[in-house]
Amino acid sequence: MAASYILLAAFLAIVTSQAIASDPSPLQDFCVADIHSSPVKVNGFVCKDPMAVTADDFFKAANLDKPMDTMKSKVGSNVTLINVMKLPGLNTLGISLARIDYTPLGENPPHTHPRATEILTVLEGTLYVGFVTSNPDNKLFAKVLNKGDVFVFPQGLIHFQFNPIYDKPAVAIAALSSQNPGAITIANAVFGSKPPISDDVLAKAFQVQKGTIDWLQAQFWENNHN
Repeated sequence: MAASYILLAAFLAIVTSQAIASDPSPLQDFCVADIHSSPVKVNGFVCKDPMAVTADDFFKAANLDKPMDTMKSKVGSNVTLINVMKLPGLNTLGISLARIDYTPLGENPPHTHPRATEILTVLEGTLYVGFVTSNPDNKLFAKVLNKGDVFVFPQGLIHFQFNPIYDKPAVAIAALSSQNPGAITIANAVFGSKPPISDDVLAKAFQVQKGTIDWLQAQFWENNHN
């Protein structure tokens, strides 16, 4: 009987650890991603030969101290993400980074990160930020942030950032709890999918005429993540 309880406890510990982990924990000091050479497909990336790893595998001259181009963005923002695809040394370490530039009245529109929690710090300017909880409550938690303020967006929840100042840009830095957090911009996914979702489905979901859905689907839904 005691042995059964021990086995049950061990099983629950394993299940719980898998359920709460965003990315698998590393089993060695590092596992630099072998992005281009290995034909093997795994959940993540195969490790580069440790003997071939150099300091450059953990380094990127990302120029995150410099303003990024927001002038071409219809939503008035530019997200510069440093993930495992750009910095192979992040593989298995469960973290990534982004700089976000906002024009006056620009926004990072409602989106989710399916694999990461995000913590955002305002470096310059002011941001109105928030996230919405899951069904059935759909409660909005929102706050106006100023320089030096920090806000957390829980994993998977829809969230946004908006610069409410008409004559000043804003800058933020975000840390995310995955080497590859992913981003699903809600408008892009719903109205810009390829192939498009049936307008019958969306008209019913949004309780509008099909002509409205057809107009929305005809728009250009840009990706502000770089």
